[in-house]
Amino acid sequence: MLEQGIKRSKEAWFGKIAHIFDRGSVDQEIWDELEELLVSADVGMETTKKLTDRVRQRVKLDKLTQSSQIRSALKNEMINLLNIPPKPINADSVPQVILVVGVNGSGKTTSIAKLAYGLTSQGKRVILAAADTFRAAAIDQLKYWGEKTDAEVIAHQPGSDPGAVVFDAIQAARNRHAQVAIIDTAGRLHTKFNLMEELKKIKRVAAKLDPTAPHQVLLVLDATTGQNGLTQAKYFTEAVGITGIFLAKLDSTAKGGIIFAICHELNIPIAYIGTGERLQDIAHFDAENFVSSILS
Repeated sequence: MLEQGIKRSKEAWFGKIAHIFDRGSVDQEIWDELEELLVSADVGMETTKKLTDRVRQRVKLDKLTQSSQIRSALKNEMINLLNIPPKPINADSVPQVILVVGVNGSGKTTSIAKLAYGLTSQGKRVILAAADTFRAAAIDQLKYWGEKTDAEVIAHQPGSDPGAVVFDAIQAARNRHAQVAIIDTAGRLHTKFNLMEELKKIKRVAAKLDPTAPHQVLLVLDATTGQNGLTQAKYFTEAVGITGIFLAKLDSTAKGGIIFAICHELNIPIAYIGTGERLQDIAHFDAENFVSSILS
């Protein structure tokens, strides 16, 4: 599953990076080419410089000369960059409330469906809150995925108060002994002040029913948007305190290096990656597995 998700990135850039040290002596030209490949893979200038500086320092301090040693140093520094400790959550609260945010077109609702499918497949009861009340189509779409994933959907009429939907959904999850409540929210441009304020209100409503809720705030980012996703993430983090990233559509881009930029610049862990279009095409993010796969 992971292999399929990173296929394009690996073939386009990281496959070349894996073999860049196989040409004999490592000179300035090799380092320049490494930087160029990393930037082309959407790692970003700032993150690329940090990564290459760390590797060069390891080469110098440990007196590494063999290509396998230098490649191993690069791999370890990549893993270190991605290894961000998860935010502490109150795992004892039932239901676990997951707030999902993101801009329109990011793959947010499909990503929610993948999360729900993974949970219901484990025998857990899941409630979905249709708090994107701006578009009737969004409510219908969530209901469709609810049927497909065997998750119950709590919805009000289009145009109703999203906070009321969230309140009712968490209450329903409690009454029906559901383990998880996942809240879908209106896709919004990160620059729209009133919509970001509404997100804060939804978060406050959840906290009225459980002071520790929401237990996770997942930002769905479209991997194909590259560096633009970083700007979105900064705004959402300021508004609602993102605890993890769901990187969707990773299989659709050759620029999977954005993962490194997200972790380095935002210090937010990647929680999940979308590796295809099917409901089961989701993977828990593991830094070591990811780096090993793209450099293998």
